Amino acid sequence: MKIRIEPDSATPPYEQVRGQVAAMIGDGRLPVGTRLPAVRQLAADLDLAVNTVARAYRELESAGLVETRGRHGTVVAPGRDDADDRLHRAATAYAAEALRLGVPPDRAVALVRAALDAGTHG
Repeated sequence: MKIRIEPDSATPPYEQVRGQVAAMIGDGRLPVGTRLPAVRQLAADLDLAVNTVARAYRELESAGLVETRGRHGTVVAPGRDDADDRLHRAATAYAAEALRLGVPPDRAVALVRAALDAGTHG
């Protein structure tokens, strides 16, 4: 699992970790059942605080992308349906494009909310 942290990025490090892992899950580079590095190990590898990586993992778990199995570690979660998979791939591509364009995450999310709102009122 290759993750790059851009220290000068406006995107916080936890979000960089979360986004890159989510992208790897979304495009199949991390298939279901793949064990992720331990939080402490990944934090050391990336020269980040343990809490930074832990937050990224918590957010991935909240999104249903990974599950934590106690002493057995954190693994890519099974059980998403096809619509979720397609939407996740689209969201991953959108997030990557937002990062590439330098759009802050809160603004990118606001744009999605506006698009969803427009779709429900039109």
